[in-house]
Parts: sequence; C-alpha cells; structure tokens
Amino acid sequence: MDIKALGELYLTFFRIGGLTFGGGLTMLPMLKHELVRKKNWVSEEELLDCYAIGQCTPGVIAVNTATFVGYKREGIAGGIAATLGMISPSLVLITLIASFFQALVENIWFQHAMTGIKGVVCALMLNTVITMARKSLVNLVCVTVCVVSLILALFTPVPTIAIVALAGLFGGVSEFLRKKRGEKGGHRQ
Repeated sequence: MDIKALGELYLTFFRIGGLTFGGGLTMLPMLKHELVRKKNWVSEEELLDCYAIGQCTPGVIAVNTATFVGYKREGIAGGIAATLGMISPSLVLITLIASFFQALVENIWFQHAMTGIKGVVCALMLNTVITMARKSLVNLVCVTVCVVSLILALFTPVPTIAIVALAGLFGGVSEFLRKKRGEKGGHRQ
C-alpha cells in the first residue's frame, strides 16, 4: 500500500469534490481535466466507462466514479481514499450550511450567487452531454438506442431503470448478432 499515492488520490478527489457544483453530471469536465489530462491516471474512454457505470449503479455518480478510478489506481485502499476525498468537501459544506442555513437563505448575496451558479451548472451539464455523445454515438445502433431512450424518458411513464435495462439488452443482442454475422462472413472466405 503506497501511502503517498493514497494521499494524492484523496487530495485530487477532495479538490474535485470541493470545486464542483451541481452534482455528478457537472463534474465530467473537471474529472477529464484532472484525471485524463493532468494526472494521466485513466484514458478518456476509461473515464467515460467509469462514469457510465457510475450512472447505472446505485449511489451518487461522482462518488461511484471516484471509487472506480481509485480502485483502478490503488485497489481497495485507493477506492476508499478516492471516495473519502470526493465526499469530504460535501460533508464539511453541508455541516456549515446547516449551521447557518436561516441566515444564508435570507442573505441577498447568497441568493445572487446561487442564481449565477445555476447558469454554470447548466453549461457544465451541456458540456457533459456533448462529450458523452461524441464518444458514445459511434454507430447506428448507438444513435437508435439514444433516440428511443430519450423519447421513452421524455414522453412515457417508463421507469428509468427499465429504459437502461432495455437499452442494455438491445445493445447486447445487437452486438451478439453483429459478431455472428461477422463469423458467418469469415467462414465463407
């Protein structure tokens, strides 16, 4: 167990968790900057895979992603260090806000700051959607799954988990059939 590496994991995710507003969807640009470009701990594809799995598993996307990346770097201890780093700023901030909640809610400067932060959160979420679309919508099957899932999510009462499960099933069957067609084409040569 490398204590220095664990400390670096903790501090990196502490910084990400402390400087990002809006939850897991707004963190992808900062995660990409810190983990892919600056630290070179994971590739962009690996980060997007961790992020996608983090969205599909129970819990908070950002914490799940931190856990996966930490585990990849330093095993179980790394997963724990990264997770603690990600949640520590929120725990401190929530404790402080709870202590001064009434004064903050009535403070006009705090209200204005929250208005500004809402705009930034929307921009960061749009950045995440564009980044994931560029890397994920690589063929007709992916585009079809995306469009059908969006329609189901926006215009039907189908539960999100059912949409995710159906998309996974459709993607799995499509990939299986594609490989089978490739094998048959290979045998004819």
